Amino acid sequence: MAESLPEHDRILQEIESTDTACVGPTLRSVYDDQPNAHQKFMEKLDACIRNHDREIEKMCNFHHQGFVDAITELLKVRADAEKLKVQVTDTNRRLQDAGKEVIAQTEEIIRCRVQQRNITTVVEKLQLCLPVLEMYSKLKEQMSVKRYYSALKTMEQLENLYLPRVSQYRFCQIMMENLPKLREEIKEISMSDLKDFLESIRKHSDRIGETAMKQAQQQKTFSSALQKQNNVNYGRNMHLGRNRILESKNEITLKRTFEDEDEHDEEVLTAQDLVDFSPVYRCLHIYSVLGDGEIFENYYRKQRRKQARLVLQPQSSMHETVEGYRRYFSQIVGFFVVEDHILHVTQGLVTRTYTDELWNMALSKIIAVLRTHSSYCSDPDLVLELKNLIVVFADTLQGYGFPVNRLFDLLFEIRDQYNETLLKKWSGLFRDIFEADNYSPIPVANEEEYRIVISKFPFQDPELDKQSFPKKLPMSQSVPQIYMQVKEFIYASLKFSESLHRSSTEIDDMLRKSTNLLLTRTLSSCLQNLIKKPHIGLTELVQIIINTTHLEQACKYLEDFISNITNISQLTVHTARLYGLSTFKDARHAAEGEIYTKLNQKIDEFIQIADYDWTMSESDGRASGYLMDLINFLRSTFQVFTHLPHNNNDHAAMSGKVAQTACMSACQHLSMSLMQMLLDSELKQISMGAIQQFNLDVIQCELFASSEPVPGFQGDTLQLAFIDLRQLLDLFMVWDWSTYLADYGQATSKYLRVNPSTALTLLEKVHRGMKDSSKKNNIFAQFRKNDRDKQKLIETVVKQLRSLVNGMSQHT
Repeated sequence: MAESLPEHDRILQEIESTDTACVGPTLRSVYDDQPNAHQKFMEKLDACIRNHDREIEKMCNFHHQGFVDAITELLKVRADAEKLKVQVTDTNRRLQDAGKEVIAQTEEIIRCRVQQRNITTVVEKLQLCLPVLEMYSKLKEQMSVKRYYSALKTMEQLENLYLPRVSQYRFCQIMMENLPKLREEIKEISMSDLKDFLESIRKHSDRIGETAMKQAQQQKTFSSALQKQNNVNYGRNMHLGRNRILESKNEITLKRTFEDEDEHDEEVLTAQDLVDFSPVYRCLHIYSVLGDGEIFENYYRKQRRKQARLVLQPQSSMHETVEGYRRYFSQIVGFFVVEDHILHVTQGLVTRTYTDELWNMALSKIIAVLRTHSSYCSDPDLVLELKNLIVVFADTLQGYGFPVNRLFDLLFEIRDQYNETLLKKWSGLFRDIFEADNYSPIPVANEEEYRIVISKFPFQDPELDKQSFPKKLPMSQSVPQIYMQVKEFIYASLKFSESLHRSSTEIDDMLRKSTNLLLTRTLSSCLQNLIKKPHIGLTELVQIIINTTHLEQACKYLEDFISNITNISQLTVHTARLYGLSTFKDARHAAEGEIYTKLNQKIDEFIQIADYDWTMSESDGRASGYLMDLINFLRSTFQVFTHLPHNNNDHAAMSGKVAQTACMSACQHLSMSLMQMLLDSELKQISMGAIQQFNLDVIQCELFASSEPVPGFQGDTLQLAFIDLRQLLDLFMVWDWSTYLADYGQATSKYLRVNPSTALTLLEKVHRGMKDSSKKNNIFAQFRKNDRDKQKLIETVVKQLRSLVNGMSQHT
């Protein structure tokens, strides 16, 4: 109990000295103590309250008398205070009434001085603001009349000089806020003008390019005329008297050329005349002033690159007409003429590096486009016009400083394409000429007709010249026509070589190479196809052989012709030669081969209608009908050769050689066909009667060969074609097997050309034929002792022949 009393005193002291808001923790400690501590604390608190009440009561009793005295004294003073208040109020009223007029005048003076000071301030401020407003008004006026570059300068003065002086005013702030907007407006307007300019030059590019190409072409014509005049002036000093008339004509021509040039110069418009470049200059200056020159340059170059890609994109049908190519080239030239103008009149907007890069990109695209579209051209005239356009296009851009060597390299590729189209065209011309030819010698009734022919074709024959009219030239109508067409081809090929800046030697080489292609590929192919045509008969084939001989002889005149138009001597080391010799030789060989083939085919047709009775007992006693028809056909055919014109020894030798070779080939083929007929695997048996009939047919063949159907054979050369058949048939007809077997392998053998395997094959067929015949006549078999002996002999011979065949195979 004693311990808790000091603790309660401490708590009460804390409650009295602590702020009411912080008394909570102190009171909590009362409840955290011992049990019944709360009751004890309340008792202690009540005792403390009573002590304080006693102290308050003591203090109030001590000061009560002083308080009563103070209230009494205050009541006494109240009456005097009321009087003083009345006096002060009256004095204040009188003072206010007396100072009212002074106050009014003083306020008037103050107001006037304030107004005076304000007026002075306004005047001063207006003097500062008026130049600003004037400049702003000037700016608005410049904007309205589209003087944007001057407006930017005015804005610069406003920002740097005038607006800082009056920056505290609201209208100045508004102006400051408007200036960036005006700059953006100027940029947008100038950019819009630039876009209109870009659209304008895109529309006028083709016209600008066409004008530039016209000027380049006129300049080239002028230079050529001037060069001719210089050559004439030089020649005047060397041959004054002789060439005076020619010089006068050239001077007149040159004068007319100059006059034409002057007229064109008056009419021709430049790029500046066709397009207003001021938007570019204005936009460039504006962006430069605004510090965005680089942005403008990038935008301009980007847009022009896009336009370049559009310009370089050709129309799908461009290759169909020359106008499509002309429009394409004009647009490209116009584009680069504008870029060249921009390069030279602006500072840095377009650089040489940029234009070179753009041109290289464009050149690659142009070359690719021309490669593709030129490959579609099948008309040589269109390809030639394209070449002329490319030359003018290249010369025009070269005049503006752009490298064009790759274009001239491309022309060499297009030249190959041009030559291909020429070859296709001339292939059709050659075919038409061959189709229209009658393949007969050219008849000439008089001297005039003769001279017309030799004016077209270099024909010389002293023997023919001695003959009187009418007479016939050995070649047919197609020969002079082919010769003239070859010359026309050379002229057409020469047209492409002009203006390519190549030497005469190179042009000569190109002409010879293209002519060689015409001869070795086109004309050779046409000749080969002509020879293979089914309607071409033997007479036509012989005439073709004669024609090719004359064309071959004319090749040297074609070489002279090329040398004359190129002024290059054939003695030059690098001069190419024409390959007509091999072309026409191949054609002759093909024609000769076709003659032999057609004869053999006709022989095969006759052989196919042969109808032998291989089981006949006896022959008919006369040759087969099909064979007699075949021999008659051969005889009439070879008579055609003998009726060919032999105007000179060459033609006679040629036709004789062809006839002899054809006759020998026909006899050999006939002999081989007859031999194959006997040895046919499908033919199983042959009677001796059939052998006798076959022998009669071979005899007719030998008679035909000995009748000399074609003159020129020595001795029995032609009959040797049937020697294999003759010896084989003699062996069976005579039945001389002992001699054959005894003399086999000796050079003096009577049956040297009979092969054991051939004899064995035919003997087996004959043996089977005999057996079949014996079976049919079985009743009388016992009376035919000779037949039985013959069969035994055959069996013995067969064994010996087989041994010979086996020996030959082992030896092989």
